[in-house]
Amino acid sequence: MFDDNHGAGGVFDFDEIADHLVEQGEQVSPSELHGCLTGLICAGATAEADAGLAGLNQVLDLDVHGELADLMLRLYDVTLASLQDDEFDFHPLLPDDDTELELRVESLALWCKGFMAGFARVTATAGRGNQGLPGDSAEILKDIAIMIEAGVDEDLPEDESEGNFVEIVEYLRFAALNIFMDTQGQMETGEREPPAVH
Repeated sequence: MFDDNHGAGGVFDFDEIADHLVEQGEQVSPSELHGCLTGLICAGATAEADAGLAGLNQVLDLDVHGELADLMLRLYDVTLASLQDDEFDFHPLLPDDDTELELRVESLALWCKGFMAGFARVTATAGRGNQGLPGDSAEILKDIAIMIEAGVDEDLPEDESEGNFVEIVEYLRFAALNIFMDTQGQMETGEREPPAVH
């Protein structure tokens, strides 16, 4: 289940998390879960994994518990560490490359949906909304919101579609890193405590 590379995407098994979700009767994608956790962190939520799990349950209206809750706590910690990593090791949690492209694109769209929901939760709780977003974050968030509608263009050759998908994932990777760094910089200059997620 675990290895050392590629952030959450290399450390956590997409299908294992999906199986746990089915067992708990939750109709949500592992990608949407990870997107939501990433959005919470990038918006400046507390680094405490327990608060991240509570925020996840609230934002996506879930009741994650047991082994899956333990996995989500570790996923939160690994995601935070990968966003802070000097080697830019953050990667969105998506299905393996051998999964049908249409399903990977659908998961990417759900990751973006989860990210926007988690980010909005923290900024709304802090009373910030989308006002005063630092750096390029406002434009990046617009791009991520557009990606929620991502789909496969049936008219494109398969290799071109694959190439486009890889480019979008890479953009998304650095988009999240940029938002995280912008928010952290704003928090440091503003000398404010990170908001808890209630």
